[in-house]
Amino acid sequence: MPLLSTKSKGESLKKHRQQIEVPLDCSAHELTKSCPRSYPTTTDEEDPDSNLNATCPEYFRWIHEDLRPWAYTGITLDMVERAKATANFRLVVLNGTAYVEQYQKAFQTRDVFTLWGILQLLRKYPGKLPDLDLMFDCVDWPVIKSIDYGGPNATTPPPLFRYCKDNETLDIVFPDWSFWGWPEIRVKSWVPLLNDLMEGNQRMGWDEREPHAYWKGNPEVAETRQDLLKCNVSDQQDWGARVFAQDWKKESKAGYKTSNLADQCVHRFKIYVEGSAWSVSEKYILACDSVTLLVQPRYFDFFTRSLKPLQHYWPIKPNDKCRSIKHAVDWGNTHQQEAKAMGKAASEFIKEDLKIDYVYDYMFHLLNEYGKLLRYKPTVPKNAVELCSESMACPAKGLNKDYMMESLVKGPSVTSPCTMPPPYDPASLRNLLSEQENSIKQVDEWEKKFWENQKV
Repeated sequence: MPLLSTKSKGESLKKHRQQIEVPLDCSAHELTKSCPRSYPTTTDEEDPDSNLNATCPEYFRWIHEDLRPWAYTGITLDMVERAKATANFRLVVLNGTAYVEQYQKAFQTRDVFTLWGILQLLRKYPGKLPDLDLMFDCVDWPVIKSIDYGGPNATTPPPLFRYCKDNETLDIVFPDWSFWGWPEIRVKSWVPLLNDLMEGNQRMGWDEREPHAYWKGNPEVAETRQDLLKCNVSDQQDWGARVFAQDWKKESKAGYKTSNLADQCVHRFKIYVEGSAWSVSEKYILACDSVTLLVQPRYFDFFTRSLKPLQHYWPIKPNDKCRSIKHAVDWGNTHQQEAKAMGKAASEFIKEDLKIDYVYDYMFHLLNEYGKLLRYKPTVPKNAVELCSESMACPAKGLNKDYMMESLVKGPSVTSPCTMPPPYDPASLRNLLSEQENSIKQVDEWEKKFWENQKV
């Protein structure tokens, strides 16, 4: 297989290498019904002028924590196979080739676009990932409970990948499918969508926005969302919230005309509240330049553990939402510079620390560290099929195909993944969690005084 660049080392030192583009070979796939073998299997040495030592964002440090249950035992075949109980699919990567054994179809196209994202990772960094064998569960709720694997005689937990977890579970968090598109509700893949959101921010400055807190979503999936509806404005009370129930069936018939995320950055405050578990909406809300009013969550995904209260968001009490929102909106409208800075810090975090290159780098480092823990040589499962970008995108139709093509990695990266930050030591992790807790307590104190003053 030829290298990606034919330039000499001396020439490389003089100028940046150009990324080569390797288009999908649908004609070969159609002819042979098999995956083409023309894609590079390795990359040339790095561009010496590129910033090879860029350190990954802070949230990458949680990779070490998520894999800690297997740090000393490693991961055996038995452990992986015990994770099959709820898995939607098993993914094996051997010498850079992906194989998938499907167990049960996921809701909508979660599994399709998750697998598509992994295939794009293999296109971005060919030859860099170790052999892998993993189980993936596309359902919202984490299932590997810590309590089941504690004590002196406990077994090691099965490693199971999914989109979120909480403090009582050991599931391994992985970027969700929507980074590559969510065709069922017409949410584009991350690069064009993030561009749309940033353009939407430019259309209306924070000062010009509605001085209220906005939320729109499906309240049927969770009691906490139904509770939020009580905070809507009424003849008797204005809590500063404007909340709307999203009827997806009605929206579908209307062509999703009122669901464009980039058109929803018109309020100074936006509310995030969990659904049945965590919600993919969090990144879209944080990207809006608005102050994110974050109803204190139970679940977290791969990047949200680095969000800091009063820097990236304003915490809202889950059991006293309306009064908490009222206080937050009042604070923001009377402390506009601080509120504006908080909204900007969140959108900058999303734009810079959650750009698609870092999403891929997170996947790379997580899978790389996971692969190091395997104590056996993976083999192709009996019922697995080979998967490649051609086998997914070439026969795809409609929005599925559109989103795959717009999120297709054009060719191998000319730079390495960012450099993994070190794990947290116990003291620094305690300090981090303590700082977050203290910020939330500070808001509680302010809120208490606010309501006491209302009575005077």
